Amino acid sequence: MKKLVLALGAVAACTVAAQAQTVVTDTDGNGTYSIEELTAAYPDMTAETFSMIDANADGAVDADELKAAQEAGTIAG
Repeated sequence: MKKLVLALGAVAACTVAAQAQTVVTDTDGNGTYSIEELTAAYPDMTAETFSMIDANADGAVDADELKAAQEAGTIAG
């Protein structure tokens, strides 16, 4: 019985970890995310991916662009 409880606990912990969202921090407080801020959260971020996410090409990613990229699977949510 103990083994079953431990196994179920491990499965639950893995499920929670898989559902955890990546947190992007607006370190300069300007309301948008720079490539540096996104790279801190997504180490594999490239300039090309950043450009794809930056739908309005203003050089920054706002909350709506970030959400759209997560929903499209461009980056993890």
